[in-house]
Amino acid sequence: MKVAKDCVVSIHYTLTDDGGNVIDSSRGGEPLNYLHGAGNIIPGLEKELTGLEVGTQKNVKVQPAEGYGEIDADLIQTLPREAFSGVDQIEVGMEFHARGPYGQVQVVVVKDVDEDGITIDANHALAGKVLNFDVTVEAVREATAEEIDHGHVH
Repeated sequence: MKVAKDCVVSIHYTLTDDGGNVIDSSRGGEPLNYLHGAGNIIPGLEKELTGLEVGTQKNVKVQPAEGYGEIDADLIQTLPREAFSGVDQIEVGMEFHARGPYGQVQVVVVKDVDEDGITIDANHALAGKVLNFDVTVEAVREATAEEIDHGHVH
């Protein structure tokens, strides 16, 4: 069976940046299971897996536009220190949870701390990065009606 829409696909992968640094990997653990065509994985990887069969290994390079997007300057802002009341020590790299414009929880990372305020970045950590996947298709099966209805693997 080939990878196609409404199939449950199991893959092992290693994700690296353009410098060859490992960002994430499923190897040595359980494979990643996802519902193909439901937007469960980034578009660039999903597109490249379409049509592959069990046992196929492929190296995939995903550009930012088909990964986690380009860096959005509107998601980087400097806030007054008062916005962080109750936090004694704020340092670069700290993560906070904030409410997005539609009420969703989003992670923001402190990028700079100075007298003018605290600069935070709400972009995904992998936004703007080229992603390199070494991926192997481990299994493919038809999704159940319930999985298709719910949009994810059960």
